[in-house]
Amino acid sequence: MDAFFVGVELLERPELVGLPVIVGSASGRAVVLSASYEARKYGVRSAMPMARARMLCPQAQIIEPSHTKYQQASARIMAIFREISPLVEPLSVDEAFLDVAGARRRLGEPLEIGALIRRRISDELGLTATVGIAASKFVAKIASTHAKPDGLLLVPEAETLAFLHPLPVGALWGVGAKTGEVLARLGIRSVADVAQTPQAALHRVLGATGDHVHRLAWGIDDRLVTPERMEKSIGAEETFEKDVDDDQMLHRELLRLAYRTAARLRAGSLRAGTIALKLRYSDFTTLSRSRKLQAPSNSAKQLQAAAAALLAELGERPQPVRLIGLRAEQLEDAGRGGQQLSFDGHEDTWHNAEQALDEVNRKFGAAGILPASLLQPGARRPMQPDQGAGQQGQPEPGE
Repeated sequence: MDAFFVGVELLERPELVGLPVIVGSASGRAVVLSASYEARKYGVRSAMPMARARMLCPQAQIIEPSHTKYQQASARIMAIFREISPLVEPLSVDEAFLDVAGARRRLGEPLEIGALIRRRISDELGLTATVGIAASKFVAKIASTHAKPDGLLLVPEAETLAFLHPLPVGALWGVGAKTGEVLARLGIRSVADVAQTPQAALHRVLGATGDHVHRLAWGIDDRLVTPERMEKSIGAEETFEKDVDDDQMLHRELLRLAYRTAARLRAGSLRAGTIALKLRYSDFTTLSRSRKLQAPSNSAKQLQAAAAALLAELGERPQPVRLIGLRAEQLEDAGRGGQQLSFDGHEDTWHNAEQALDEVNRKFGAAGILPASLLQPGARRPMQPDQGAGQQGQPEPGE
């Protein structure tokens, strides 16, 4: 998808189409989650500190993110993909590999299928998508990057090396900044340079990574598209504008994160078997703790209770907290095997209330229905999932 978070937001803000737009919290420690292509012309990029982005493009419109909307749009996009082919491998909320070999007799050649995907996403969701087509996953991914935004690019198998070899070495999966520096010191700056370097020499310098990049430089990528419909984990985290050492504020933030995470679980018809807590202290020391739930759940009340217990088990904290996060893991289909019954009637009451809240938000957007404790001065609304002082979630995948 092209600037996916921005695209979803502009469906409700059409007056901002064609203007520099940034999705992310406007406060000090936040990062850019997504930027429109108009903002990117000024150097704004995903994961960039918001303060830096505002310096580069002070005229940009900043929109607080709403991950619930993005998850809902993602579910519709993935449903379109699966109508094209059952072999869909999601990479993130806005990106996937499709193996369309079996769809050719029904839908036509790959270029026709790519055009169909783009047309359906545009007609049914009002969003733009870019499609890269190739004989391997690696080359298809690079093709999609080169065709952005709102494009379609086919790399015929016979032309794979002609397409790959002029590219900079950083185009290869596994070549990040550090590996790129090592290769540059050897005079290796392009994919062609990697291809012409003996594999044994690359292995001596980079180990197994050397073998990997040498194969990619020759267009060799035998990985199949592996369907995996269920996410491995869902979570949220908050980087505070000022470090926090107040238990009440931390517990209130956990409640907000639990509501946000539980809403995403229910939107995906998922339940969590394990809850993980993440804490980052002032000196950037980071701790993670997890515990298994008595029964899989997608209730915010139960997620928050488990996370609060993990926080209490940590005991006295040596420093103020810079970041707190909550993550739901060991996910399962909420429709599988029924729901374990409880003798505690309050659990059913909370679960029903949260489902009713979901319905209200589906009909009316981010409605102001939330636990009273989050209405205290300075507290944020959990069902407007991404308002806040700091980094919310993760930068947009696929950027």
